[in-house]
Amino acid sequence: MLLVIDIGNTSVTIGVFENEHLRSSWRFSPDVNRSADEYGILVMTLLEHEGIAPAAVKDAVIGSVVHGLEAILEEACRRYFGTRPLVVGIGVKTGLQILYDSPREVGVDRVADAVAAIHLYGAPLIVVDLGTATVFDAISREGAYIGGSIAPGLGIGAEALFQRASKLYRVELEPPRSVVGRNTVAAMQSGIVLGHVFLIEGMVARFKEEIGADAQVVATGGYGELISRLTRSVDHLNLDLTLVGLRLIYGLNRG
Repeated sequence: MLLVIDIGNTSVTIGVFENEHLRSSWRFSPDVNRSADEYGILVMTLLEHEGIAPAAVKDAVIGSVVHGLEAILEEACRRYFGTRPLVVGIGVKTGLQILYDSPREVGVDRVADAVAAIHLYGAPLIVVDLGTATVFDAISREGAYIGGSIAPGLGIGAEALFQRASKLYRVELEPPRSVVGRNTVAAMQSGIVLGHVFLIEGMVARFKEEIGADAQVVATGGYGELISRLTRSVDHLNLDLTLVGLRLIYGLNRG
């Protein structure tokens, strides 16, 4: 089995693949203060809870956008699973043509998302990753990564509003019954949640003007499910997109 680790700013996502099948996955908050031992024991406990013997894990792949945590989890893989994981970065084959002005600036998560989306859905594509940031990635008809857009994520946008406006307070990030809020909670939910929906719809429309009206839209990330329920602009919701992409990249390098 293959252990796949996606280290993001908001969460660490771990999945276990048996060939191409994702047996199970877990998400927890990243913490650079945890030791390799703590992470190793945590992962072993999660595996055993799902009835998966830790000894069945034969290799691992790591993709990270968090400085410092990558090395800790790499050590956990070596110590507890006896494997030196493939760390996706410079020099690792991805099979993806990147037409960014500086290809090295494209994050590992964006590359993995693109690789998985092309494999699963074909091209052209617009990938919308709704996490710490809301990231739009454009994949050309030829299957090349041509660029994207980065906006503040739903959560951090809301948090900034709560912190900077003294008379406003935290609300549940869920849609109100109507766009026109008749109380402060509903008004904030309208602006925060529905406002983000309209951001998605507007950006998707503009992306399609540039890469093709037939481009499919794939949503992923922590807020992917919430936003996908509120718009018709999303064709596919895949919360495991990054894990799938990392597995595919592993296959190109060690498979």
